[in-house]
Amino acid sequence: MERRTTTPRPGWQRTVEEQGLIYPLTRHPDGSLRPYWDESAYYVFSLAEIEALEETVAELHAMCLAAAGHIVAEGRLADLGITDPRVAAAVTESWHRRAGLPSFYGRFDLRYDGTGPAKLLEYNADTPTSLVEAASPQWFWMEDRFPGADQWNSLHERLVESWRRQAALLPPGSPLHFAHSAADELGEDLMTVAYLKETAQQAGLETDWLAMEEIGWDTLSGRFVDNRLRFIRSIFKLYPWEWLTTDAFGGHVLDTLDHGGGSGSTLWIEPAWKMLLSNKALLAVLWELYPGHPNLLAAHLDGPRDLAATGYVAKPLLGREGEGITLHPPGSASAPRPDPCCYQRLAPLPVFDGNHVVLGAWVVDGEPAGLGIRESAGPVTDEYARFLPHVIL
Repeated sequence: MERRTTTPRPGWQRTVEEQGLIYPLTRHPDGSLRPYWDESAYYVFSLAEIEALEETVAELHAMCLAAAGHIVAEGRLADLGITDPRVAAAVTESWHRRAGLPSFYGRFDLRYDGTGPAKLLEYNADTPTSLVEAASPQWFWMEDRFPGADQWNSLHERLVESWRRQAALLPPGSPLHFAHSAADELGEDLMTVAYLKETAQQAGLETDWLAMEEIGWDTLSGRFVDNRLRFIRSIFKLYPWEWLTTDAFGGHVLDTLDHGGGSGSTLWIEPAWKMLLSNKALLAVLWELYPGHPNLLAAHLDGPRDLAATGYVAKPLLGREGEGITLHPPGSASAPRPDPCCYQRLAPLPVFDGNHVVLGAWVVDGEPAGLGIRESAGPVTDEYARFLPHVIL
């Protein structure tokens, strides 16, 4: 693994925007616009490194599914902050029926510097983003700059095939809706949904889309409807389940939840059981089940315990984009935070040329499918991070 600098392509911003990355710049607190898509540098991996990472991701995914099964079997949903009995019942039912429910993708965030085993930082399995840039602009950048080289990137092909394979699980006779929140100001959620919609269309599915805020409730039929008053029988939403179940219409979501086989009226994708994987409490459960595993970091739910000696990170169970994360160096006070957190051993991100680097390893249909790399100026990967391409040489 090596970071190399290079000269960006002429007109790079227009190029990546035409490839779906309509948010190539990020506005920083000082008002300046700086590249989010950053091709002034790139990362190089050997084939052996990528093969090892693929094996790690496949094993981590299997371990996460085992941990999810343990949480359900042992009745530990309260450890994830899932205390509403109706939500807990929906997640449990969804897990038991998962073989009949469409489920597509997720992103592992890994700490890796090329010199030792990759360490799991978290698993974004419900609403992961940075998909567009990993699947499309990154691939075309490689073809422009390194024709004949390779990249860990089979995202597009696997997504199309996954829709095609799971099409039989969708209710017949109606379009598959795609939804994002209109509150997304950057366009990242919009383009992620648009890209996934495109892959579904390439798989032969009839699709439509709307904003989450445009979803209506028909009181006469007791069904969700779109902005053309058609029943919504299946919908992919880039909208967290913890928001969906606590919104004003969250009760209707639970009342009409289709767990496959036509048992309800609306089939939501990703399914409710993904709440088991998108919660930071999963990290602590993994450590309980696989203590000392080379790809895991020690993690606890009831406090830092002995991690104060090595340093630890306190992560809100449902935090996103680094929000709410606090770093505690070795020797820090070890009092638990008042909000529900996962306490994970501190593993500082590797620094390349002054940049803190995290790997985002994608899975599609449970299989390793690609890699995206983000850099940040500080030790926490936040909304000001940059995306850099990679190549296998």
